[in-house]
Formats: sequence, C-alpha cells, structure tokens
Amino acid sequence: MKIEKLLLNLLIISFFFTNTFTSCSKKDETETEELIETTPVALNNEINDFVWAGLNEVYLWQQNVPNLADDKFASQHDYYTFLNGYNTPENLFNSLLYKKDVIDKFSFLVDDYIALENSFEGTTKTDGLDFGLVRFSGSDNVFGYVRYVANNSNASTKNIKRGDFFLTVDGEQLTVNNYANLLFGNNDTYTLGMANIINNTISLNGKIVSLTKSEFTENPILINKVIEVNNIKIGYLMYNSFIANFDTALNNAIAELKSQGITELVLDLRYNPGGRVSSAIYLSSMITGQFNGEIFSKEQWNSKYQAYFQTNFPEDLINRFTDKLSDSTPITSLNLNKIYVLTTKGSASASELVINCLDAYINVIQIGTNTTGKYTASVTLYDSPNFGRDNANPRHTYALQPLVLKSANAKGISDYYNGLIPDHLITYQTSSGTTAEGENILNLGVLGDINEPYLQKAIALITGSTTKINNKNTSKLISIDVEPVADKKDFTPLGKGMYKTLKLNKSL
Repeated sequence: MKIEKLLLNLLIISFFFTNTFTSCSKKDETETEELIETTPVALNNEINDFVWAGLNEVYLWQQNVPNLADDKFASQHDYYTFLNGYNTPENLFNSLLYKKDVIDKFSFLVDDYIALENSFEGTTKTDGLDFGLVRFSGSDNVFGYVRYVANNSNASTKNIKRGDFFLTVDGEQLTVNNYANLLFGNNDTYTLGMANIINNTISLNGKIVSLTKSEFTENPILINKVIEVNNIKIGYLMYNSFIANFDTALNNAIAELKSQGITELVLDLRYNPGGRVSSAIYLSSMITGQFNGEIFSKEQWNSKYQAYFQTNFPEDLINRFTDKLSDSTPITSLNLNKIYVLTTKGSASASELVINCLDAYINVIQIGTNTTGKYTASVTLYDSPNFGRDNANPRHTYALQPLVLKSANAKGISDYYNGLIPDHLITYQTSSGTTAEGENILNLGVLGDINEPYLQKAIALITGSTTKINNKNTSKLISIDVEPVADKKDFTPLGKGMYKTLKLNKSL
C-alpha cells in the first residue's frame, strides 16, 4: 500500500467522517450552553483525549465498539466526563479494545515511543539470549531453556548455548509470579543458575552465567548457509524478525545462496514473531521473482476507511510483489516454485503473511506446529494533529499501536485465527507416554545441523530419504511433560506484531 499518503488521508477522512465534539463544538455551542447549566468540566488527562481520538479514527474494529462511535458524545462536556472516568490512559485504551484478548490480542500502547521505535529497527536492551520458559504441570516453579544466542551479543561471549537450562536468577528460583521481574526488570547485569534435567527432575548443576543487557541491534539473519545432501544444494536461512534496516543484508544473503547454485530453500521462521510488512513483501519477492507486480496481499480497514480507499485510492488496498527495495536496489530472486518453511507457535504476523501470501502462488510446505494466528497489522499513532511523528506533543511520549487492518492473500484467504496448520506436524514422545507437538527441549539439536529435528525433516522431504541421527544419548529422544509459560520475544516492545510505517508525504 502507498502508506505515505495515509497521514494526510487521516485528516481528509476525519473531515468527512468524524462527528465527534471537535467537528461539532462550534455549531453545537449554543445547544451545549442550553443543555448544560453547570460549569463545563475540565479534562483531567490530555493523553486520554489522544487515546480516544486515535482509536476512533483508524482502529480496525472502531465500528464494533459503541464507546468509539463517531456520534457517541453530544457535547464536549459529555466527552470530557467520559474521559475523566478513566484514571490512566492504559485503562481507557484497554476498555476501548474490541473483545480484548479474545478478538484483539495485539493492540497496545506504550509510554515511551523512543523504545518502541528502536525495537522497530531491531535495537532493544538485551544480552542477546533468546529463551523459552516452561514449568512442570501443577508447579509454580519455572525454568528456562535456551533457544538461540544472537550473533555478536553479550551472551555470545559467555559459556551458554542452545539447549542449556536455567533455574534461578541472581540465586532466586524462577516462579510464575516473579519471572517477569527477574528476567525483564531493570537489572542490567544478572546471573543465571544453570541446571540439568535427569530422570524428569531439574536441579542446579553449580554453573553460573553472568549476563549484561545493553542497547543491542540484533541481526535477524542468524544463519545463512548451503547444505549439500545427495548432490542437492539446499539453502538454509534462519530469519528471526522482519526489520527494514536489514532488507539489504537479506537481499545479499539470498544473493549468496543463489551464487552457490541452490535449487531448494528451507526458510526457518520458528522464532520469528513478525515485523515490517514491506520486509515480508521483499523476502517473498526474493524467494520467487516470477510474480513481479502481481497481488501479494489485500488489506481491509475499518468501515469508514475501507469505503474511502475503495472510492478514492483502491490501489492503496493492495500490496504487490516487487523487484526493487525501497532504495531502488534490484532484488535478487530465486524464482522458486516450492519452499519449505519451519514454524512454531512463535511464528507470527509477518511470518504468517509470507506463508499465506506465497501459498497463493507456489507450493509452501510448512513443517512444525501451528503458527500464532495473527493476520492483522498495526500502525504507530503519535499525539499530533495528524497522528504523525512530526509535531508530537512534547509533554509526553505515549504512542498507540492499534490494529488497523487485516490482510488476505491473492485468493482472499485470511482470518486464520488458530494459526496456519503445518503440512508436516513435528511431534515427540514424553516420559508419561503422551505425544507432544513442537520442539523437544531435551533434543533441540544444533541449528543449521542436518540432524536438528526440524531441518532433518525438511531435508528428508527434499531428498526422499532420512538423515542419520548422530546422537549417542538416545534417551534424549524421550522428553518431559512441561507447560509453556512465555518466551523472550513476548517481552520485546513490539511483541508478536506486524506493522506498517506512516510517513507524511508533503508533496501531496
């Protein structure tokens, strides 16, 4: 979509559609004075005004929330009285979401948009350790397992790796009540008490790892390599976030795979929670190339914006495959008609967009487990006259990140609320005799190695034969029964989000 037009469109559409107190205050001034004999109420918190106005303007489900209706308030007095009923912007924001945590699971607001903007560029305060958190059934105690270590991070210099377990932080046992504060609090330097799992029991092993968080920009391209099996050259790309700053690096990575003559590609998105829509389009165009200019995805906004776009700018509702990056650099394309994608519950948003939209054109073979189920995208709204970053209110740094559109592929497929279902489900056996789905935390394997279970399955499908498991401890193939609690990326500012950037095109 030509999103550069959107900020000006916000102002134009507001003129035509918004019938709030701001558009009627002058004409209703006499009526208001007649209706309200008391002194007009004062607004207690200007941020509440910003929250309501932003959601009323562009929120995807605006028409489904009575308190966001354009004609909700007869006067400024009524409007301010309503806003003053909420003691914090957070309470107001959450009250205005449509079926929060049921339908809308992903809209959020922040009180520090600087940190949010940094996260969009891949920069967060972190030590570079990515992990999952689980617990034994019925227990309040939590333990972590390392999923990967970011290249060139603080954690990459320490004696810690994928598959390691930890039980304590600064000597304190992790629990369902304290893990958020211990792992994601203000403690920039902390220690992990490492652990072993033996006979379904986890216990400290005496090893301590000290980690330090700092402002760090993680390269989302964790691994990019060529694997040759049975004379077949297979590209393996582990891509962990859709970040615009790394679009050129991604293009170079694809070019490197192409120069080595790959004929198959395994795209590992199992820990990719999403990111920028434009980066998803670029990656999909790199994988293919034969569909330049064709429909990649179609967008649906709230009722007033959808009608406006369809009447005035119908092309703005369509995203198309492209052959150039935003800086006009030519895209390197593989022209593939088949791709293997590795997924988990942590694969969300822009990751799902790539899978769903490519599936309308080529054979997408999904391996792993169901994805998150996020087919919506958000934009950042600032407290300014047109909700753009320029002229933002200097008295605070609140910003809204509401869902504003849902995406469908070229065939109209959307609303995959329960996630995208894999063609090949990865399972393992537990010690209790049950079958569990996803990664076996006792047999995670080494990422990029042909014996790592997810990649091993993809190679088997590509070559028609299985690779030999070089694992002396075969008991590790039987896992323990655990319940997921959270993962590291749940606590990043963006979380499992898909977003578009609003840019004011001053030439319009």
